[in-house]
Amino acid sequence: MPHAFCMAAIVEGRRNTTRLPAFSDSRRAAQSWFRSSCTRAALSAGVSFASGLMSLVRFRPSSLELRPILLSLERFVWNSEMAEQLETSVHFSKTRSQVCASASVILPVVGSRVIRGQRKGHGSIFKSHTKHRKGAVSLRTLDYAERNGYVKGVIKDIIHDPGRGAPLAMVQFRSPYSYKVEKKLFACAEGMYTGQFVYCGKKAQLVVGNVLPVSEMPEGTVVCNLEHRAGNGGTIARASGDYCTVMTQDPDAGKTRIKMPSGARKTISNKCRAMVGLVAGGGRIDKPMLKAGNAFHKYKAKRNEWPVVRGVCMNPVEHPFGGGNHQHIGKPSTVRGDKAHGRKVGLIAARRTGRLRGGKATQALAEKAKEKK
Repeated sequence: MPHAFCMAAIVEGRRNTTRLPAFSDSRRAAQSWFRSSCTRAALSAGVSFASGLMSLVRFRPSSLELRPILLSLERFVWNSEMAEQLETSVHFSKTRSQVCASASVILPVVGSRVIRGQRKGHGSIFKSHTKHRKGAVSLRTLDYAERNGYVKGVIKDIIHDPGRGAPLAMVQFRSPYSYKVEKKLFACAEGMYTGQFVYCGKKAQLVVGNVLPVSEMPEGTVVCNLEHRAGNGGTIARASGDYCTVMTQDPDAGKTRIKMPSGARKTISNKCRAMVGLVAGGGRIDKPMLKAGNAFHKYKAKRNEWPVVRGVCMNPVEHPFGGGNHQHIGKPSTVRGDKAHGRKVGLIAARRTGRLRGGKATQALAEKAKEKK
């Protein structure tokens, strides 16, 4: 139907006039031109005017032949008479923004804004504040010395990194290949101290602060700074107080089963390295924030993510949950995962919502108790 309606509209448009009415022309004349062309096109295509118009909106023509029809739709269709026809036929609101959203047409929507969820993640004012950061945190680059023996280092200093809850240990190594000193920043494990010797490699001992492959660790070992691919420097369990637990070893397959800080299980290669112990700075979130000033200074060092304004207290143009007498959402807060970015707020692609009740609550408590063991 969209193809038939569009082609018929092209034929009728060419028959009525040789050019598309300019925006500076009489608005009434331009609307009458578009209406007459589309009405005749609808008759020749065997559909109603409104359903043909909505099929054209959904079709989103992009070729040179069909683009003038879309431009004329964009310029002239949004008057009260045509909006009423659209409303009566497809049961949509009169507002241009809602018709565009429901029909998934890419038109400039007058009167709406790009919401906060669309702006985040694209740089600008939402970039991380990295000016005073101390540097990248990772394990040593995996080399021959670590794969077959060990490398000895010494902790020169334990420092604070702005925007990070865990302290950092500045570890100094002597390069095994050239006459130079290598300095690395490790996320500090609880119990490390300045002047401590740190050993990294396959033959290092199982002591807090040492780095060795998970294949050399017995089941039940508590580790942090864990790699999820061998040699990537450590990406798992690096926040303050976090740790992973070695659950099972499978030497034949070269795999190790790890319990993550979230409680989930993950299977990784047993060549991945990890630091023995848990990350220092645990219990940081147990202390209450008490006042807004503390939150301000905390997030000032991180990035622009505080304060968070609720959607229900905004205007309708600023958030899908905005507007209305009394602050209320007014619609289901769960949304599909493939929604447009301006509508993708609330409980996104939620598998389930609400409080666990009955048998599910009992099952969840049993699983949580099992994980603690």
